[in-house]
Amino acid sequence: MNIKPLADRVLIVPAPAEEKVGGIIIPDTAKEKPLHGKVVAVGHGTKDEEMILKEGDEVLYGKYSGTELEFEGEKYLMMRQSDVLAVLTK
Repeated sequence: MNIKPLADRVLIVPAPAEEKVGGIIIPDTAKEKPLHGKVVAVGHGTKDEEMILKEGDEVLYGKYSGTELEFEGEKYLMMRQSDVLAVLTK
């Protein structure tokens, strides 16, 4: 990975949007943005906020959280650790 987040930021690969619902194909314009993804890079945290997320965590985040980036043809979200709502566990 060539992107290294600074401070308390994390880089997330959003989960793909659902293409079908009950056999009906959803057009691109009607797809909702996914609200979960996988953390692929983390910063070091700050003196006030320790970094608790780590690479590989599956997380939930708010609908309008983060900044969308595109790097080498792949879409990412960069956001602060505080914008992450929860870590999914299996």
